[in-house]
Amino acid sequence: MTRGLIGKKLGMTQIFDDMGNQIPVTVVQAGPCPVLDVRTPDRNGYSAVALGFDKKELDRANRPAQGYFSKVGDSAYRVVREIRVDDSRIGEFSLGQIINVEQFKVGDNITVTGRSKGKGFTGVMKRWGFGGGRKTHGSRFHRAPGAIGMCAWPARTFKGRKMPGHKGTERVTVKNLSVVDVFPERNVLLIKGAVPGSKNGILIIRGAN
Repeated sequence: MTRGLIGKKLGMTQIFDDMGNQIPVTVVQAGPCPVLDVRTPDRNGYSAVALGFDKKELDRANRPAQGYFSKVGDSAYRVVREIRVDDSRIGEFSLGQIINVEQFKVGDNITVTGRSKGKGFTGVMKRWGFGGGRKTHGSRFHRAPGAIGMCAWPARTFKGRKMPGHKGTERVTVKNLSVVDVFPERNVLLIKGAVPGSKNGILIIRGAN
């Protein structure tokens, strides 16, 4: 089976182990994900499976998407993602096959990818960690970026200059997280620690090995 799954972040909570130690965990609804397409080296040049998540009515999709989803059933999916697979294992998958949380076990190391929370338009101190100016009375330079360019030559600002701007909503991957518990009957994973994104954010969960 593929070591990958699409999930949704439900929130965070805490559990206690046998020694009474508190463990912060993220609750993730992972799958079930049907295989919508199988990418093979002969046809596509690489090996991967396209998984669907978050079922919806087929007539809620546009006509091209309906033709794509109808190959595996009478439902459409709000989220479609590709999971890369080794070339030697691509033959294990077929259209309509269901991938669920049973592929993960307690103690497995996993990699989680999501989209970070948006912070809006921020200044250089929050966005890049600038130290700012003196806090003394009359300074008039506290949180500004300072000089950003040159004088007569080259009379422009170089690319890559750290400036105020939009912060967050970026693709973030966190490695070496561990599975604390698995609930196959509810399609739920408990992952130790925090994962990227806010509640109801879409996550890609992959095995670390």
